[in-house]
Amino acid sequence: MIVIAIIGILAAIAIPQFSAYRQRGYNTASKSDAKNAYTAAQAYFSDNPAGTLDLTSVAAYGYRQTANVTTTVATGTMTGLSITTTHVSSDPAVTYTIDTGGAITP
Repeated sequence: MIVIAIIGILAAIAIPQFSAYRQRGYNTASKSDAKNAYTAAQAYFSDNPAGTLDLTSVAAYGYRQTANVTTTVATGTMTGLSITTTHVSSDPAVTYTIDTGGAITP
């Protein structure tokens, strides 16, 4: 009986922590994709300074989208770059945006 009570207490502590760890993992995957897309965009702009970026161009320069992360190129110019990422399993959904300077904001 005591063993069952101890297991119940440990489960009550561990399950909420596990959910929080999963959320952080989803958000980290989304942030990582934003940074990786930014790096590929900079490679694209080094070859095409006057070009307009889209998701296909970013993929051609090495960006590989993580499963369940939605990536959107909102503005695709060298002076006005804006890329957003969201993990579909994140609850609440957090959208990360990376700008021309490489700053990531939620």
